Amino acid sequence: MNINSFLADDDQQSKQYKYVLNSTNKFQEQGKNDRSELTLEDSYFRSCALRLAQQGDYTEAIALLTQLISRHPHNAIDYNNRGLIYFQSGEMQKALCDYNTALKLNPALASAYNNRANYYAACGELAVALADYDQAIDLNPRHVRAWINRGITWRDLGQYEEAIENFEVVLLFGQLEGHIWAERGRTYHLWGDWNCAIADYRRALTQLPSLNNSKDITGCRLRLQLENWLNELLSESAS
Repeated sequence: MNINSFLADDDQQSKQYKYVLNSTNKFQEQGKNDRSELTLEDSYFRSCALRLAQQGDYTEAIALLTQLISRHPHNAIDYNNRGLIYFQSGEMQKALCDYNTALKLNPALASAYNNRANYYAACGELAVALADYDQAIDLNPRHVRAWINRGITWRDLGQYEEAIENFEVVLLFGQLEGHIWAERGRTYHLWGDWNCAIADYRRALTQLPSLNNSKDITGCRLRLQLENWLNELLSESAS
């Protein structure tokens, strides 16, 4: 199983990513006497940590989130985000510990269930992963990533019909269509419906970013994987 197929969630509170080389020092020095500034600073550094992780600087990202956790030990979002970065860096047990802590602090945090399910799926515990994806969707029925991941897991279990039905439902939400078409196409491919697989693969290629797009690493990775799947299928059909 390719764990990179699964879509993780972060809970950054600011979508304006800004990168600062001396972020840890600034975190300690700025805004200590103003509560409103501290709130903005916390949000800013959450975004910085996630941006650092996207750039592959996991050590600095984890350090920032650890500082935030020391400052706000009951914030489930920070544990969830640090768990995500631990997972991305290969520190699986630390990731699981943080996801469990996040869910203990906030049992309604759907993204933590999705992320923990990705951990279980990566470890081959697919039934346990399905239970967490179900919980994420129960808490947030429009949780697109959990729907996609659940479809992938059904496929890995060989339950192709359930996977296809899952992908068809999540397509109705109008988000991440490229990912959904790619994963539905792969399901058709493995199920033996090559015509539907080729059609979905080609639809997905119109939506996924080009390989030189540094802003969407997950999308680029899926595009590369998709091109391999399509070439594999076309060579099989030609033989």
